[in-house]
Amino acid sequence: MSLLCLEGISVDIARQRLLHFASMTVEAGQMVAVCGPNGAGKSTLLKVAAGLIRPRQGAVQFLGRDLRSLSARQRGESFAYLAQDRTIAWNLPAIEIAALGGLHFSQGDVMVRAARALDLVGVGHLAHRGVADMSGGERARVLLARALVTDAPLLIADEPVAGLDPDASLLVLERLRQRAADRSAVVVTMHDLSAAAQFADRVVVIAKGRVVANAAPLKALTVDVLRDHFKIAGQWVETENGPLLATRRL
Repeated sequence: MSLLCLEGISVDIARQRLLHFASMTVEAGQMVAVCGPNGAGKSTLLKVAAGLIRPRQGAVQFLGRDLRSLSARQRGESFAYLAQDRTIAWNLPAIEIAALGGLHFSQGDVMVRAARALDLVGVGHLAHRGVADMSGGERARVLLARALVTDAPLLIADEPVAGLDPDASLLVLERLRQRAADRSAVVVTMHDLSAAAQFADRVVVIAKGRVVANAAPLKALTVDVLRDHFKIAGQWVETENGPLLATRRL
């Protein structure tokens, strides 16, 4: 049984069709990268998966249950969600922000988990600094730590490496890959196609609200897909660190 299944999802907002009969399944232990050009519908698909948007058509199931049948608490225990918006309203210490991801744990346990999660994403030394006094990249990692604190079986992250420098991006992707390997599932949106190929088990490509590819990375990101939907000429080159995408503008 799939951990998460989206079948025939259509979403209209302000009379605009954002998703057209999109389908996707996620298995435990998988990291799935959702890729596509700007405005393709990637964030909308993740919000549907997290129960934040109700589709006009289609079904969302979590472990075989209709997502609509889950209470807000059950959804909170089933999903960890990292939004693309990194805004934090209050200048709380990083460790207190991270601890918000584990409100169902005891106070002592959640603070230990929060400190561990901050260490995992490389900002443990900032545990007691206010998030408003951090750089955007540091704040983004604090919010990822908040998502990592929970033991929810599914982690959904919208552009988790946006705005991060190369070293931090690799660290975050390694932690997400590790999370998936621990028998959770991870779904992320990404623009870096080479990173998607390196870290994801499967790539779902969305263009104009439609799923146009859904396969292992090199089978999903074909020359035709790169040309038709990303408007680039691309060639995959095998390196000692995995496949690397060489691209040029058409």
